[in-house]
Amino acid sequence: MSDTHYRRYTDLPALIQLLTNRQITLLDPASWDDKNDSFFLSTYKENKKLKTVLALCFTCAPETYHHWRVFSSGSSGICVHFNGPALKSALHKVQGVRFKKLSYLKVRQLREKRPTTAQLPFIKRFPFHPEQEYRALWESNDTACDSLDIPIDLSAITRITLSPWLHPSLRKNVVSALKRIKGCKSIPMWRSTLTENAAWKEYGGSAT
Repeated sequence: MSDTHYRRYTDLPALIQLLTNRQITLLDPASWDDKNDSFFLSTYKENKKLKTVLALCFTCAPETYHHWRVFSSGSSGICVHFNGPALKSALHKVQGVRFKKLSYLKVRQLREKRPTTAQLPFIKRFPFHPEQEYRALWESNDTACDSLDIPIDLSAITRITLSPWLHPSLRKNVVSALKRIKGCKSIPMWRSTLTENAAWKEYGGSAT
């Protein structure tokens, strides 16, 4: 996928909030699973003497098992596909929000050349490189808060993909419920076939 589109892997409650309130929400990274990543952001916050650092992560990578399992595992996982220019426009309307692609470095590279404080929010370890992450970041040196809501038009969403672990019998009702949210009727929605694809099995089944 080119960088004119971005994916956000999350879950159904977060999706319902996004669609209902027409907002994307930046959160405190302290609870992130990757403690190396959250440590860099807390160091950035401390070094700059900030009261708040909030972030939200996206990817420009095609669908992968890693993204589903790590960021939206289980039957309630979803992936929101955003039009790139529309997403950037929404983010840049909020003063102080930055949106950048991450750099993936090896420990050896940091040992040979230590990072600057300014680089810390946009660096991850090299093994995470397949994520192809882009990060929205907002900071404040005078306001303490644990979230930041950013208005976004629903036309910025190009489609919604439901979890490959959602039972096929539930797909119709889930899609129907989401499309009843005001403004969502025309958004394409379907279930991922990443872990079970009929065509893939058909071709394999006809092996000679």
